Amino acid sequence: MEETHTQDGPDLGELVGEWIDWSQASELLGISVSKVRQLIREHQLGAAVPVPGQGQKVPAAMIQDGLVVKGVPGVLTVLHDGGYDDREALIWLFTADDTIPGRPIDALRENRGSEVKRRAQAMAF
Repeated sequence: MEETHTQDGPDLGELVGEWIDWSQASELLGISVSKVRQLIREHQLGAAVPVPGQGQKVPAAMIQDGLVVKGVPGVLTVLHDGGYDDREALIWLFTADDTIPGRPIDALRENRGSEVKRRAQAMAF
């Protein structure tokens, strides 16, 4: 298998679709790039390297109307506390789940976060 950065999982770059760099995220959020870095470090915003050799990027779907999508920080924290790394958390958020229904990130963007949070807690613990 050519992708050494994933474990039998989907290609994160394709799964997420649209990625933005830290500079673009800072513009959309109206904050500095260093604040974006802090949000990523504190699991308030997700980021990964979608293509080997490129820098770390943020899924564009995590930002909506100038803010981090409501519920994303809580879900990322729950998943990280449960042992998920950044890539695994993003794969979970961007993979369709019939019990939600749809992708967890889309449910969060549509203000349907309760079930997403329940599923994240069940997955993490």
